[in-house]
Amino acid sequence: MGGGPAQAVTACAWAASTPEYVAYHDQEWGRPVTDDVGLYERLSLEAFQSGLSWITILRKREGFRRAFDGFDPVAVAAYTEQDVARLMADASIVRNRSKIEAAIANARAALDLSDGLSRLVWGFADPDAPAPRTPADVPAMTEGSKNLAKALKKAGFRFVGPTTAYALMQACGLVNDHLAGCPARPFSGPGAISPL
Repeated sequence: MGGGPAQAVTACAWAASTPEYVAYHDQEWGRPVTDDVGLYERLSLEAFQSGLSWITILRKREGFRRAFDGFDPVAVAAYTEQDVARLMADASIVRNRSKIEAAIANARAALDLSDGLSRLVWGFADPDAPAPRTPADVPAMTEGSKNLAKALKKAGFRFVGPTTAYALMQACGLVNDHLAGCPARPFSGPGAISPL
């Protein structure tokens, strides 16, 4: 991008307000994430975002990664009450006991999936979703996200309502909600690669 400030290459207006959003939009949002660790991280971050702005999570992301052992589900699943206390004292993350406990429970639930988290989540990909033309065309949830949330809850996951599930779908490329004409759109969504 050169030596100057980051410039958004986007038609997605939400992404142009901060350098962190520009980088996230242009390099990550909507690009397919198909590995269990990557999906567990995104699911955890989306849950921590609930009730907060996404920029808060982006700015604390490296702190989250340090605090949660790189979001390795095996490591997080072994956390004890001492780890919860450690995380509650860590100012580099969002200190919410319910969300911390959910992240630990979700790591355990992910490990209990016989076919893995990626197989479960990617079963709800929607490659046929129409390209949104305006921000008003982007839904907050869909039937697919409602069904994904139900499947995750049935598997023991917490903090996974249909809105959080849809944000996960957007972030991890299960749907492509880059606006029509956005230069990032061809690199995003389930059509960008074969996920499994």
